[in-house]
Amino acid sequence: MKSEPIPGLKSRSFQLSPDQLDHAGDWDVVVVGGGPAGCAAAVGAASSGSRTLLIERCCALGGMGTLARVPAWCPYSDRKQQIHRGFAGRMLSRSLASTPHIDPNRLDWVPISFEHLKVIYDEEVTNSGAEVRFDTLVVDVVSDEEGLMSGLVVADKAGLHLIRGAVFIDCTGDADLVARCDVDIHMGDDQGGELMPSTMCFTLANCQKTGDDRSLDLINPRGDRPSVIHEIRQDPLFKEIPDDHICVALTGPGCMSFNAGHIYDIDNTQPESVSRGVMQGRRLAQLYRDGLAKYLPEIFGEAVLINTGSLLGVRETRRIIADYELTIKDYLDRRSFEDDICRNAYFIDIHLYSEEVEDDKPWEERVHGRFEKYQPGESHGIPYRSLCPKALKNVLVAGRCIGTDRAVNASVRVMPVCLSTGEAAGVAASMAIASQDIHQINVQQLRTELISRGVYLS
Repeated sequence: MKSEPIPGLKSRSFQLSPDQLDHAGDWDVVVVGGGPAGCAAAVGAASSGSRTLLIERCCALGGMGTLARVPAWCPYSDRKQQIHRGFAGRMLSRSLASTPHIDPNRLDWVPISFEHLKVIYDEEVTNSGAEVRFDTLVVDVVSDEEGLMSGLVVADKAGLHLIRGAVFIDCTGDADLVARCDVDIHMGDDQGGELMPSTMCFTLANCQKTGDDRSLDLINPRGDRPSVIHEIRQDPLFKEIPDDHICVALTGPGCMSFNAGHIYDIDNTQPESVSRGVMQGRRLAQLYRDGLAKYLPEIFGEAVLINTGSLLGVRETRRIIADYELTIKDYLDRRSFEDDICRNAYFIDIHLYSEEVEDDKPWEERVHGRFEKYQPGESHGIPYRSLCPKALKNVLVAGRCIGTDRAVNASVRVMPVCLSTGEAAGVAASMAIASQDIHQINVQQLRTELISRGVYLS
């Protein structure tokens, strides 16, 4: 059926008015992006009683933890207690249940069983009452000059459609929804400089001695001691391997999954850049397999490359201009806010830029030594205002692209934090349906509801 015309509104990219598009439904809350933040947002909204739609351009939920094959959850604890709880805590518990070879009490750097995690996300989202639309791409927004969004133009196998909603949540990681609203936005250092590099994660099967933690120690760097990759890179056969970066997790019996190397000069908002990056990443994955087989034959001599990510592991693109933008000073001050909706204790994880690769400083100093690290038990708050785009009335943001400065974004971008901000955005969106103004909700009521869901707010 056709939608009724909305006076004064038109699709920006297509010179079509909304009444010329097939009407694909009206929703209370529409979430765009099915990664950790989007899944948490959909569950938060639907479990609050809102009619919720989750739109995902691929055919699986989970984003970085499934499609990109990032091999382990970043830390869930402040090294004294678990600080990512609520929906995030439930996801960790269910994920651990699918990796019986891992200590069930482990909180930090927990390996991921990718295929199990896809099903876990499917179940959590659909059991909450949210509806999922896979293989659907948002190509435009319908909004007015006052910052009120009324609909999305989406493309799927059946053509172009209009989806209407009361409140929208941008969980795309790249702030795609906000960027389409023609409002100001941050990108990297805002001066057109280099973004943090991306990585193509991959899995090797038929690895030997995988039950021995010492086999992982031969690969993962420890302090000033380089990993075996440093030696591999000296071999002319493997000169394309760009740097010493490598993390590995035992994701199943005989299966080691890698977050290894960097792909430089990639902008995930530009299709031609992404296309180059994924092809380069697949070539690198094969080189890593061959190099490891040559230099650690007792572990990788018979190893087989069985999978590379369907998505690049992207660390940095856009960040919204929010009601409050979290700063590095807030991080270093361990600051709390009256409108905190979650906590974070992850270090400032800025990966090497291209000009830093051949620096002679020790790896620990170059990567982990840029900023002071927290002591056990320390964390900082993330305020609700950092989820609120300043120029938009009924659009919330969760995940990697929330309002922060560039340095802090390197900390809050990881999956446990995305789950936590996502749940808060979903609950807040439900509270904003009547007014269609996310800036005017009762934040203390939001905090009370999050606490009732098990969220840790210190």
